[in-house]
Amino acid sequence: MWLTTLGLNKPFRFKMGQDKPKNRPNGNLYTSKAPEDDESHQMISSLFLGPHAENYEYFKSNIIAILEATRNARLNYFPDDGPFISKEVQASATFTKHTDKIGNAVKKAAELLSKHSVPWWSPRYAAHMCMDMSMPSLLGYFMTMLYNPNNVSIEASPLTMVAEIEAGQQICEMLGYNLDPELKSAPVGWGHITCGGSVANLETLLRAARNLKFYPLALRNAVKDFGPLSFIGDTFVVETCRGPKKLFKDLSKWELLNLKVDTVLEIPDRLSVEHGISSKFLQETMKKYGIQSVGLGPLERQYDIDQPIQYMLCSTRHYSWPKSGAITGIGSQNVVGIAPDMEARLDLNDLDKQLQASLEKQQAVYAVVSICGSTEEGAVDPLRGVLELRRKYQAQGLSFVVHVDGAWGGYFASMIPRDFRPGDPKNAEPPKQTGRGDGFVPDASLRVETQEDIYAMRDADSITVDPHKAGYIPYPAGSLCYRDERMRFLITWTSPYISRAGATESIGIYGVEGSKPGASAMSTWLANRCIGTGPEGYGALMAEVCFTISRLSAHWAAMSTKTSSFICVPLNLLPSERKALQDPNTTAESYAQAADQEKQLIRDRVLNKSNQEIIDEDAGRPTEEKAMVLLRALGSDLNINAFALNFRYSDGTVNDDVEEANYLNRRVVEVLSVDSPEDDATKIPFFLTSTEFEHELYGDCAKHFKKRLGLAEDEVSLFVLRNVLMTPFPTEGNFIDKMVNIFQEVVEKEVEVCRKRNETMENHHSFILQDGPDKIYLINRSMFYLASRRRQLIASANLDEKSLNTYRDAKKNNPKESYFLSTAQKEDISKTILSDGAFEAVITSKSGKTIAQNVHVKSFTAIKDRPLNSKYRDHAYPSGHMPFYLYGTPSCLHIDHMLLAAPNIQLSASNITLSVDPPIPAEKLKNGCILYLDGVQESAMQPFLPTSHLVGGTGPTSANNFFFQAGKRFKVSVFEDRYGIDAGGPGLGDVDYGRRLATGEVVLGGEIWVDSEGVNRDPFKRPSQTAKWREEFNKIGKELE
Repeated sequence: MWLTTLGLNKPFRFKMGQDKPKNRPNGNLYTSKAPEDDESHQMISSLFLGPHAENYEYFKSNIIAILEATRNARLNYFPDDGPFISKEVQASATFTKHTDKIGNAVKKAAELLSKHSVPWWSPRYAAHMCMDMSMPSLLGYFMTMLYNPNNVSIEASPLTMVAEIEAGQQICEMLGYNLDPELKSAPVGWGHITCGGSVANLETLLRAARNLKFYPLALRNAVKDFGPLSFIGDTFVVETCRGPKKLFKDLSKWELLNLKVDTVLEIPDRLSVEHGISSKFLQETMKKYGIQSVGLGPLERQYDIDQPIQYMLCSTRHYSWPKSGAITGIGSQNVVGIAPDMEARLDLNDLDKQLQASLEKQQAVYAVVSICGSTEEGAVDPLRGVLELRRKYQAQGLSFVVHVDGAWGGYFASMIPRDFRPGDPKNAEPPKQTGRGDGFVPDASLRVETQEDIYAMRDADSITVDPHKAGYIPYPAGSLCYRDERMRFLITWTSPYISRAGATESIGIYGVEGSKPGASAMSTWLANRCIGTGPEGYGALMAEVCFTISRLSAHWAAMSTKTSSFICVPLNLLPSERKALQDPNTTAESYAQAADQEKQLIRDRVLNKSNQEIIDEDAGRPTEEKAMVLLRALGSDLNINAFALNFRYSDGTVNDDVEEANYLNRRVVEVLSVDSPEDDATKIPFFLTSTEFEHELYGDCAKHFKKRLGLAEDEVSLFVLRNVLMTPFPTEGNFIDKMVNIFQEVVEKEVEVCRKRNETMENHHSFILQDGPDKIYLINRSMFYLASRRRQLIASANLDEKSLNTYRDAKKNNPKESYFLSTAQKEDISKTILSDGAFEAVITSKSGKTIAQNVHVKSFTAIKDRPLNSKYRDHAYPSGHMPFYLYGTPSCLHIDHMLLAAPNIQLSASNITLSVDPPIPAEKLKNGCILYLDGVQESAMQPFLPTSHLVGGTGPTSANNFFFQAGKRFKVSVFEDRYGIDAGGPGLGDVDYGRRLATGEVVLGGEIWVDSEGVNRDPFKRPSQTAKWREEFNKIGKELE
């Protein structure tokens, strides 16, 4: 009955309205010409509302049909009941008032959504994993949400429960899982809809990993003497991981933890067949002994599992994995990151080492996850290699689940040809193209290696797939599929109110979710059925998308030249770079030469060529020389490009500071994205997004990427641009070239900002004044983010007598005030102030009052002049102390906080009282020492709140509570500074305890300077307006007042 109701007993055709929209005149690049014979693109064009709502009439007619069906359903349900809302009520003033309010609120909300929503539907959008949702999916969701079915049980969702079962089967079939119960060579697969990939990953960690791993241990407790299953102890035999068969009760802890997946899943059936044990009896037994009842901790303690069982996956993993580890009790620290290779795929060599270590230590492994489409790089892990490693280690006694996180890449399985066989030479040939014309969009295949790894998913134990990503389906729609349907029973829970005994199967008992929208299931099922989950359906759509991303990859790879103001480098290597890395005889020169030659080939054969020209010119070339073959070798494994920018200084020198390259990339993505209510999404001409390659997670991958960008090797994380293309439309009419030109214009403009920020030039300089008996001391008001002030400079100097006396008089009258000496004109510190030692200045107070003009500064001598560029900074704050520079004379001592990391705080104190043993000799103070405030935990304080919170206002961080203020007393240690006056870090704060000069205490004097804002200020930063989002949103509520 259900099959007939859903129309599954006959071919399903998605019916749309009959009215066709009129062609747009002049300049619509998307419809400039109808592609001749390109039926694939014509089919794809019918699936979406369209970048310019070209299919609006078709969509509207279906919406109207849905609304009419909803009205008829209500009218036809016991029609004799009659209306409950009368025409008189509808005509009342109160009714009219409230319907008008609702109407106004709806109009305002629609207006704000249209203004502030990111235009996913446009080919100009190339940022996140979002695109125009397919019309079948939207209509499926819309029609179902009107009935609000809850897919927790068949009673609450009679039709959409079947839709979920069918959708799970559709996805299983797409992934290559067997659905034929008569086929004995493979288990029957099973899948269901979740709210997203994060929940699906959590579920597989619970069920496919934790519960499966501990099931044999829990069952072993039931088989023990006097246990409810003790009667099978002398006869029940299982096959160990290494092959030999043993009595189940005699298995060691290690053998129990490493039974193969199939072996564990077969146990309930074998107990039934071999010993007549009913499923009800076994279920009641496992309620008492199972991990879900007993808990993880008691079982670990009982079996002396003193090494935590681990979950392994590439360190580029989605954030849901460590989160799931925490939720399940496995612990996020036991979700072990495997190093990525140079292109952010899981490194099989590192996985092999980790598994070998686990075997040697006898530390069990829950599962190894192979990612199919990492969300930041579009990388497909080498699943075939993972499966091979499992076979290798199973032969040695170590077994684990293999799960595929295909949340992003799962739908790309639809591209695998139906006759695909791994190793077939024809897999390397580009697809045959059937269309022609300006609107022609060629199909691209996946790389051979990627095809084979996706094909291998059919051998994985479980797979996460998100229809709401590459399935073009509304949120929330994730899914989880199992190679063996019996795995779903490992998380089964029942509740009395959920379903009556004997009712049709309810999916709700098999997942971690309770209530969930049936609309998601219907949306997924309808989209899969209308589009098709094979090469002619989603596969055709993905093929055009892959061609589109390849064309954009070509631009990222070959955009910049040696004369460009910037460098653009994709994460994914060029074919010539991959080949060079594998050749031990490659030199840096030959590597660069091969890359330059290939970039020129890309410019000649791909850039500025139309789709048709690429295909026509390929016709006479052998396969290995075709531009289409080169195109698919560019970029990531799927349809995400990660790339980064660096800039050249005005003299052509390439910037080597990672922080400054990050700054350029951030500014570019700020222009090409929405991050403030002031940003009008309708005016942004091209959208990109970003990610970050954290040093701890990306390791050598990030290191090599930085090297290709011309950046210094350090531990600073790399800010990376990222684009995802889900639309097949941008290559029509060479539209993609226009987007690239926009991007280049933005980059060139932002490069000029980076040059201003990083090229040392004359500027006004300000110093904090500190007095001395025969000279003054000056502390440069440093700024991390402006080259002309990117230094920690402490100097001594002399002032003309008149100015000095004026300054001292002012200080005498107001001893707690801070005073500054500023250059009278723009100066270059290195070229004039430090070299000449003299300049003209002005003295002002913190309140802004001018104290002295025409100040003559002379004998300016640096005590410390340390660069603050990121490559010279530490990557962690000091722990257990806070370091300061100590300088002056024995009778007049000052301190200034060492700026070792960023962001930071400038803290200085004049005329401190230092009581140490032994006293510090004058000759040591001349060049400055290092003073530790012992016991002051700087690492726990950083980053500091804004200055106004520290030295003003009320509360726990106000001036009365701030640790650095006049009269405060600290234990201190004083050390020699091992480094030169102008030495660069990192490590400047590290001391040799064998060269400690003294210990004692310090009392801060009355002149204190605290600044956590100026030192961290970016003079080029765009103002943030994020607080205004709520103001915009509140406009909807005002319509209801």
